[in-house]
Amino acid sequence: MRHPSHIPRRKRRTLPGPRPGPRKAAALFRSAAPRERAAARPRRRQEAWGELHRTVLPNGLRVLTAPAPGLRSAMIALYVRAGSRHERAERNGVSHFLEHLFFRGSIAWPDTVRMNAAVESAGGSLNGITARDHGCYFTPIHPDEVGTGLSVLGDLIRRPLLREMDVEREVILEEILDEVDADGRDIDPDNLSKRLVFGPHPLGFKIAGTPEIVRRLGVRDVRAHHQRFYTGSNLVLAVAGPVRASEVEALAAEHLGALPRGTTSVDLAPPPWPASAQVEIVEHDDAQAEFSLSFPCPPERHPDYPVHLCIRRILDDGLSSRLPFEIVERRGLAYSLHAGIDTFVDAGMTVIDGACAPAKLPRVLDEVLRVLGVLAERTVPEEELLRVQRRHRMTLAFSLDSAADLAGWHGAGEVLSAPEGFEERCRRVEAVTPADVRRVARRTFRRGNLVLVVVGPARRRVRAAVERIAATTTNVPA
Repeated sequence: MRHPSHIPRRKRRTLPGPRPGPRKAAALFRSAAPRERAAARPRRRQEAWGELHRTVLPNGLRVLTAPAPGLRSAMIALYVRAGSRHERAERNGVSHFLEHLFFRGSIAWPDTVRMNAAVESAGGSLNGITARDHGCYFTPIHPDEVGTGLSVLGDLIRRPLLREMDVEREVILEEILDEVDADGRDIDPDNLSKRLVFGPHPLGFKIAGTPEIVRRLGVRDVRAHHQRFYTGSNLVLAVAGPVRASEVEALAAEHLGALPRGTTSVDLAPPPWPASAQVEIVEHDDAQAEFSLSFPCPPERHPDYPVHLCIRRILDDGLSSRLPFEIVERRGLAYSLHAGIDTFVDAGMTVIDGACAPAKLPRVLDEVLRVLGVLAERTVPEEELLRVQRRHRMTLAFSLDSAADLAGWHGAGEVLSAPEGFEERCRRVEAVTPADVRRVARRTFRRGNLVLVVVGPARRRVRAAVERIAATTTNVPA
C-alpha cells in the first residue's frame, strides 16, 4: 500500500510516497474515464508525467530512477519484500526487530554517531519502517550526495553487525506498550481488525510481535531472516529528484551489487473475507471510544480497485465529502473520522475509523452505515464523481513536487508487484462511472461483510446498542 509523503521518525510505520485511499500511516491513488466524459475535461499535456527509468542488476535488484529536474532535494528509498506476513507465528516480529538492528551499525560504519553524521551532513536523515508485507529504508539527501546515502544504506543492509540486541529489545518492548493496556491486552484497532479479518494467517500478525516472542528472539533468528530476505531479487531501490539514471545505476551496482540473488518472497494466500459480521468490543478506560469499521476491497490490479478509490474519496476527501459533512459538520457527532484503504498484493480493506464520546457511539455508527447505504442504493451524481476524479489527478500531479512521493509511488508499486504509471492510474480512475460506484458499493457495504472493532468505555447499554446495530442494521443491504 502507498503511504503519506511526510518523513517520520525512525520508529514510525510510515513510508515515503503519495496516498492511495489511505489511513493514518497509509493511503493513495490511480484510475480512468469514458471518452465522452474525458472530453469535457481539457487538460494541459504533461511532458514526462512521472517519467521513470528502470533497470535490473545482475543479482536481480531492481533500480528505479524518477528524474525530477525542478526539485532541489532527492530521496533514496530501499524496499524489501519482507514483513510480518512473511514470518512464522513463533518468530512473529523478527522483521521489525531486524529493522531496528540495522541502525546499530555495519562493518563499514560501526560507529553509529559517525554513520548518522555522514548522512546528516549530506542533508539526510536515516529512517526505516516495517509493514505487514514489506519494509523500507530511506533518507532524503542532497542530489550531489546520493553516493553518500547509498554507501551507508548499502552497507547497513549488506553487512549489519546485528549487535546490542538486548538494548534494542528493550526499545521494542517499550514500543509495543503503545498498543496494549496496563494488563497487556491489545487495544490497537488496526491490529484487532486485521486479526478478525485474517485470523491466524500472517496478515493477522502484529507487526512488532508480542512481548513474549520478542523476548525469545535471538541473533540466529534475525541473521537467518536477513540471509533469506535481504537479497537482490527481493529488493527494490527507488531514487527520485534531480538525478541522472546512469549515475544512480552505477552507484546501486557499487553499493548493492554484491548482494546474493536469493529467491523472491512467497505470499501465503489470504483467507476469504469472514462470511458474517464480526464485532469485537474491548473495554478500555479512556475519554473517547475509538472504532474501526472495515469492509472488503480488492488489490490494486483488480478491475474494480479504481472504483474503490473513487468511493473512498466520495466518503472522505475534504469537508465537502460525505462522511465529514454528514457526521462532523452537520450533526457534530464526532471530531475524528477518516476513510481509507489498506491494500496488499492479494487482498485489501476499506476502513472507516474515528473516535467519539462513548455515549454517541451507537448514533455515529448508525450514521456511518446510513451514508454507506445511500451509496449502495442511489446513483452518485455525475458532478460529485467528476470532482473526486479531478482531485485524484491533481493529487498525483502534486506528487511531482516531492521526491519522497515519487520514490514511494514507484518503489512500493514495484516491490508489491503492482507497478503502474501515474497516467495509467488516472485513466483507470477516470473510467469509473456512477453505475460502477453503485454496483461496487452495493456488493461491498453489506451487513454480512461488516467487521467492527471498538476500543474504549463500553457501558452495558452502549455495548448492547452497538451489537444490535451490527446484527440488524437495515441501513446497508443484508
